[in-house]
Amino acid sequence: MTRFLLAAVALLSVSATARADEFNVAVAANFTAPAKEIATAFEQKTGHKAVLSFGATGQFYAQIKQDAPFVVFLAADDETPKKAVEEGLAVPDSRFTYAVGRLVLWTKASDAPLGEDTLRKGAFEKLSIANPATAPYGLAAVQTMKKMGVYEAIQPKIVQGNSIAQAFQFAETGAAELAFVALSQVIAKPDGTRWPVPEALHDPIFQDAVLLKKGAGSEAATAFLAFLKGPEAAAVISKYGYGTRAPN
Repeated sequence: MTRFLLAAVALLSVSATARADEFNVAVAANFTAPAKEIATAFEQKTGHKAVLSFGATGQFYAQIKQDAPFVVFLAADDETPKKAVEEGLAVPDSRFTYAVGRLVLWTKASDAPLGEDTLRKGAFEKLSIANPATAPYGLAAVQTMKKMGVYEAIQPKIVQGNSIAQAFQFAETGAAELAFVALSQVIAKPDGTRWPVPEALHDPIFQDAVLLKKGAGSEAATAFLAFLKGPEAAAVISKYGYGTRAPN
């Protein structure tokens, strides 16, 4: 009887392993830390492994159009996933907003005065932003400066990163004194100073997820998106300073 039970448990274990799956997820660079936590929790709960790649939304979209092996796309905006559906690259009705991003101006100097006056006075040498052509946070940074009427004066001082992660790296290493970054990147940092950019200064940063056509038959990918909508993921998303809204 004992041998029968052990064999049954072993069979169940093999069956569960056989059902587990790995799948590739393209993740906007600003969502790196929360995505790692969510993927870990998802794997612990389901056995499925989300293999995460991080980068700029526009660059990922170009790769997806060139048949990159991603099955899930977590973008830094809502327009790119919408375009993926319209162009037949993603599953209709799978798109939803998983997070609402917050833009901040950040410097590694602690207790530095930071705010609108910092940008208006322009008493700095370099300001880093993500490439606005491929990274929605970079676009939001440009919108902010234009709405404040300081973009033309600051433009010669701007250094661009390929992604929001590189824009942050420039400021963290001293290549730039200031950077427009995502709140999630600095919310847990004990050092540095940040100024939350008023949301009225730029378009809302609705970050949408979508199931790509390559993942249409993947139970694991579908389960991951369902998990991303759930309370465990929501707690992680909130912890990193993102807002949420009802799935669209």
